[in-house]
Amino acid sequence: MRINVTEQPGATGLRPLSARSVVLSLLLGAHPPELAVKDLVRAVTAFGVGASTLRAALSRMVAAGDLVRTDAVYRLSDRLLARQHRQDESVRPRTRAWNGDWEMVVITATGRGAAERAELRARLAALRLAELREGVWLRPANLSRPLPAELARVAQSCTARPDTPGLELAALLWPLDAWSAHAHALLARVAEVRRPADGLTVFAAVVRHLLADPVLPPELLPADWPAPALRTAYADYRTGIAVAIGL
Repeated sequence: MRINVTEQPGATGLRPLSARSVVLSLLLGAHPPELAVKDLVRAVTAFGVGASTLRAALSRMVAAGDLVRTDAVYRLSDRLLARQHRQDESVRPRTRAWNGDWEMVVITATGRGAAERAELRARLAALRLAELREGVWLRPANLSRPLPAELARVAQSCTARPDTPGLELAALLWPLDAWSAHAHALLARVAEVRRPADGLTVFAAVVRHLLADPVLPPELLPADWPAPALRTAYADYRTGIAVAIGL
């Protein structure tokens, strides 16, 4: 099973972000992920969100468990801290030199319901594994991260050396051409950004797309792979927007 690309290649119809999305984008990019109300009011004004709209959004987000409020400071909830960690990993993945080994995870648990199976598949995809066939997931062993210990309850993991050549196997597991085409389309959109609100919308799409980057070793990637350029553009934007809104 291939990992889906987040948008259609060349798509340009990015929707404007809601007040909730603006707040989440700002906090997910902040370290530590918290901002005082006065700083949020100043920040969201640059994105066309008024103070009253912001306060209503903050109340709903606290009620929904997105944010935690302490006095006049809002911070991400534990659930969204996990999302921030995934986002950080997508922007700055930790890799190591590849020696030709592949990680393989074989699902051994049986009798699970559809919801539980779907959740497990999502967790494995978030680990940048891809499904070769039902219940067999793998990827090059070039990421500097251990597999979660709890995975051992439902699967067995090992290191493998598949007979299929690495380039051929990577092309089978991931839609590399489609991912690359959409990344180039996003870079073109980045070059057109003129207003902070437009930039936030585009770079929210950039982060979503980077979450689907398989982060393969260079020797398994097509020529002109755009992921490094996309990451550099995002890092530059975060620096620029922090200066522009005084955070």
